[in-house]
Amino acid sequence: MRLLILLLSVWFVSVSVYAGEAQPMAENPVIEARMLALSKELRCVVCQNESLAASQAALAQDLRQEIRDMMLDGMSDTQIVDFFVERYGDFVLYNPPLKPLNYVLWFGPAILLILGFIAVFFSVRKRRLADDAKLSTEDHRRAQELLGEGERKQ
Repeated sequence: MRLLILLLSVWFVSVSVYAGEAQPMAENPVIEARMLALSKELRCVVCQNESLAASQAALAQDLRQEIRDMMLDGMSDTQIVDFFVERYGDFVLYNPPLKPLNYVLWFGPAILLILGFIAVFFSVRKRRLADDAKLSTEDHRRAQELLGEGERKQ
């Protein structure tokens, strides 16, 4: 029983350490709450598929501290986001704005899917038309002759 309790306590501590969110570091809970909310909207530039809040990368920890410092300096959330976009580009945003520069990112997958459906449609249609081709009377007569010769040889 003691072993089970020990194992559960070790598991709980390990899960709480790697819970996927930044651990509170600021003495000001308001700043910490703002930082967590803002860092959930920003992408980790190292991990790329995680938010800044969820990332355990050293750079992500530094960037979260940078956000805290900026907030303590009185910068608004918009100013902080603008700073990160200027430094890392629209890639740092989990919801990048719709601009002509990134139309391919927004619409590319849908266009490729539509083109794939069109290609499959025409391929199947072409195959059906080939299967449905009718033999002319001359071709039918020639096929009968060839089949008749095959039966005589056997």
